[in-house]
Amino acid sequence: MTCDDARAALSARLDGEDPRAAPAVLDAHLGDCAGCRAWSAGAERVTRLVRVRPVRVPDLTEAVLAAVAADPLAADRAPAEAARARRQVLRVAVAVAAVAQLAIALPILLAGLGVSVDPHTSREMASFDVALAVGFALAAWRPERARAFVPVALVLAVCLAGTSAVDIANSTTALVHEVGHLAAVVQAGLLWALGRASGDADRPLTPALAAGRG
Repeated sequence: MTCDDARAALSARLDGEDPRAAPAVLDAHLGDCAGCRAWSAGAERVTRLVRVRPVRVPDLTEAVLAAVAADPLAADRAPAEAARARRQVLRVAVAVAAVAQLAIALPILLAGLGVSVDPHTSREMASFDVALAVGFALAAWRPERARAFVPVALVLAVCLAGTSAVDIANSTTALVHEVGHLAAVVQAGLLWALGRASGDADRPLTPALAAGRG
């Protein structure tokens, strides 16, 4: 092996490449050639200095933030995504309320469970609750239709809350018996919030985008 061959192989080995020479042959040449040993030590020193030398990376934070702020689509996209996330949470909450209402009303309607004083009236109320639960389920499935159910839910919540307050004030019923009507108030609030969230999430990001659709 000549010195040129040995130094080419040593350079390749330092770079992590195939030296194209047997390690034993290369090491034997280094053991016999002082010039190649000196060359190898210098090459290793230069390589080490180059690899450990710190590299200055420019700070592009301000430029990136300025570019994001200058992009109207990026500025409007975050609120729109947040509105869609809120709508998904409200859809789940409305769906859970519908399932809970069905779980309470169906046993009364189908099997008469919990009916004692007035079975007929209890089944009529259970039928009404089932219909209302189906409406809530439809609103959760198609949230763009939630606003259509809001007046019904709000009127029901106001009537139940008002009559409960009057009956409690007249001592014709106990507070514990009227706590269940709070569910109607909560459902109405959820439905109202879902209607608003659906309107916000479906609103186009910018007038320019809305004009370009279709």
